[in-house]
Amino acid sequence: MAKVIVMEHPLIQHKIGYIRRKETGTKDFRQTISEIAMLICYEATRDLKLSDVEIETPICKTTAKELKGKKMAIVPILRAGLGMVDGVLQLIPAAKVGHIGLYRDPETLNPVEYYCKLPADCAEREVFVVDPMLATGGSSVAAIQMLKEKGCKNIHFMCIIAAQEGVEKMKAAHPDVDMYIGAMDEKLNDHGYIVPGLGDAGDRIFGTK
Repeated sequence: MAKVIVMEHPLIQHKIGYIRRKETGTKDFRQTISEIAMLICYEATRDLKLSDVEIETPICKTTAKELKGKKMAIVPILRAGLGMVDGVLQLIPAAKVGHIGLYRDPETLNPVEYYCKLPADCAEREVFVVDPMLATGGSSVAAIQMLKEKGCKNIHFMCIIAAQEGVEKMKAAHPDVDMYIGAMDEKLNDHGYIVPGLGDAGDRIFGTK
């Protein structure tokens, strides 16, 4: 069974409190989303495997550690997921970036695919799917299913705010995918928005409201 890890770090909680505020403007919202993504990524990469490598310092030869095996890929769910990419790349600058485009049908709340472009060797990489909000779970479940159909096996999911309904849907559909969550909120409203949440993350990142 996959792990569900809700962040308790004070910096993450402080920054999430800041972006929840309705008076937080686009510039500050965008920057803080990126900072939170970097902090969550730090936790999400805690279990990456290491190997020993022989190096030479200015003083002598020694054994150091380096990341072992698989390379990494970041896959944001468009469009709000784009706001988390730069923060993750700060920690993993060599990662390749794919994109999955899904929108939520306003009537059914089900995800509809409109774009998918992934690194050619994505199936061989450790994949981190990023989306600020895990509400109904429909888009995340669909995006991860698309990745699995393209051969990806080592998949992790990172979000900033989640509702329990979305977490349960993810666990049921993808019990092999670990989830790293900034904060767990109370519920969804009748429109499928997280309560108390922070509104529409995409609109607030890109200033389109």
